[in-house]
Amino acid sequence: MDLYTFSFLCAIGLVVALQVPSTLADVEAEGSGEATVLTTSSEQSEIVNKHNTLRRDVQPTASNMLKMSWNSEAAANAQRWANTCSMKHSPASSREISTSGCGENLYMSSYKNTWGNAIQSWYDEVKDWRYGVGSINGGVVGHFTQLIWYRSNQIGCAMSYCPNSKYKYFYVCHYCPPGNYQYTNPYKSGPSCGDCPNACDDKLCSK
Repeated sequence: MDLYTFSFLCAIGLVVALQVPSTLADVEAEGSGEATVLTTSSEQSEIVNKHNTLRRDVQPTASNMLKMSWNSEAAANAQRWANTCSMKHSPASSREISTSGCGENLYMSSYKNTWGNAIQSWYDEVKDWRYGVGSINGGVVGHFTQLIWYRSNQIGCAMSYCPNSKYKYFYVCHYCPPGNYQYTNPYKSGPSCGDCPNACDDKLCSK
């Protein structure tokens, strides 16, 4: 991460945060100067696949890690918030889908970046994290723990171009149900898929 790119995370309700695009499908100009940058189906696959790759390879291995899938309702909420170009977290009421509330990861950049790089930047907080301990040196780890939270199996992401802001690109991902419950490990350690309630798909629990 450089001086021109940074990110944040939060969760909602009873959830307590541990710390607080390639191809463009369409661009819709907004009155305040921002532009909606809609995710393509290939970007949606990139987002889901990147998350699942990182989730299946956590260390120690996870016995109950759920496989992620795309949620259009969460993506619509994320897009509405990205369109505000507010560069801050959305209110809890804006991160609700029909089945649950959702956590939120934000990424801001002065240049257009890939979703894979944005997601990797959240995961890279692993260097400051240890299973069963949390942050080992006071470093930010909340983006990482939300990304690998075992129960957060639905995701929707969006990005907006914000020419009037210092950081021109505002990326938003909503994770449902939310993670980052205080004093709780993000997953149960053990043999991959050892505690799946149903089926197993390449080290991830599937429904």
